[in-house]
Amino acid sequence: MATFSYKAATLDGKIVEGMLEAGDDRAVANKLQDMGYVPIKIITDEKKSGRNGNKVKPLLFQRRNISNRDLLIFTRELYTLVKAGLPLDRSLVALANLAEKDAFKEIIQGILKQIKGGKSLSEAMAEYPKVFPKLYTSMVKAGEAGGVLDPILARIMDFLERSEELKSYFINALIYPALLTLAGGVSITILMVFVVPKFASTFSDSGMPVPFALQLLMDISNIFTGYWWAFAGTLILIGVAAYRYLGTEEGRLKWDRRKLRLPLIGPLIQKMEVSRFARTLGTLLHSAVPLLQAMTIVKDVVGNKAIVSTMDKIKSGIKKGEGLAAPIKESGIFPPLATHLLEIGEESGKLDVMLLQIAEVYDGEARAFIKNLISLFEPLMIIVLGAVIGLVVVSMLSAIFSMLDVSL
Repeated sequence: MATFSYKAATLDGKIVEGMLEAGDDRAVANKLQDMGYVPIKIITDEKKSGRNGNKVKPLLFQRRNISNRDLLIFTRELYTLVKAGLPLDRSLVALANLAEKDAFKEIIQGILKQIKGGKSLSEAMAEYPKVFPKLYTSMVKAGEAGGVLDPILARIMDFLERSEELKSYFINALIYPALLTLAGGVSITILMVFVVPKFASTFSDSGMPVPFALQLLMDISNIFTGYWWAFAGTLILIGVAAYRYLGTEEGRLKWDRRKLRLPLIGPLIQKMEVSRFARTLGTLLHSAVPLLQAMTIVKDVVGNKAIVSTMDKIKSGIKKGEGLAAPIKESGIFPPLATHLLEIGEESGKLDVMLLQIAEVYDGEARAFIKNLISLFEPLMIIVLGAVIGLVVVSMLSAIFSMLDVSL
C-alpha cells in the first residue's frame, strides 16, 4: 500500500489536509467520502516531497500571469466541489485557499466578494476578461440560466483540456527541430567566425597561394565578422517594420490571407483554425448558447483575420434563415468534408454534435500533418547542416593537403 497526501473540503467549505494509506487514489477518494469530505487533490507522498523532479518552485519564480493551465485546474476543482453539492460561495472560499498563485487567489476572492454583493458567477467572472474569456463566461451564464452549472463546467473543462492537448502536442513536436537548428547555426557560426580566420591567417603566413575554396570561406567569414552590425541592423529594421505593418488591420488581414496560401503551412493553419472554430461553436451550442451570440464569441476566438473577415457574412446568412452550412460553404473557409458534415448536422438536428465531430476530425488531421512535416524536416535539416559543415571541413583539409604537397 502507498501513502497518499490529500486536500479535501468539508461541507462548510473548510480545507483539510492529511495523509492516508491505500492501494490507489480511488480508494483514498472513497475513504474521504466516507469521512464526509469532498476530495479535491490526491497525490502520492513521493510527488509531494518533490522526488522524480516534481519539486515545488519558490514563490519568487512563479509566473504572475494566469495561464490556460491554471484556468483548467480552477475549472476542474470548481466542478468537483459544485457537483458534490457544496454551495458556490463555500466552493470559492475553498478554491481561494487552494490557489497556488497569489494573483489567482486575489481574483477568486474578488469573484466571491461580487457574488456576495448580488452578482451572478458569470457577471463576476466577466470583470476579469483576461482570465475568463467570453467563451467561458457565456457558457457559465447559460449554465446558471438552466440550473445546470456542473454539466456546463464539465464541458468547459473538456474544451480546455482538448485545446491544451493540441497546443502541447504542437510545441513538443517543434522542440527537437528547434534545438537541431540552433545547434547547427551555432556550430556554423563558430567555424566561420573563429576557426576559419585563424586557419586562413596561418596559411597566409606561410606565403603560399590560398586555394579557391579556402579563399571563398575567408571572404564569407570576413563578411560575417566585418559587417555583422549591418546584418543585425537590417534584421531589426525588418522586424520593426513587420511589427508595425502587422499591427494594422489591413496588414494583419493580408498576412493571414497569405499564410493560408503558403505550401505545407497553409493547409495546417486551415485545419487548426477549422478545428478551433468547430470546437468553440459546438461547445457553445451544446451549452444552449444562441447561435448568433455563439458566432460573436467565435469571432473573438479564431486567430486568423482572413477567416474572421467572413464571420459577418455568415451571421448575415443566419439572420436571413439560410442556416449555418450554406453561408460557411459560400465563404470557402471550411474544406468540402467539413461543409458536408455541417449540412448533415443541420438536416439531422444535431449541429452541435457534428461540429464537435468536425473538431475531432481536424484535430487528428492536424496532428498527423505536424508529425509528417516534422519527420520530413528533421532529416532535411540534418542533411543541409551536415553539407555546410562538411564543405567547410573539406575546404580546410584540401588546403592542408595542398600545403603538404608543396612542402614535399
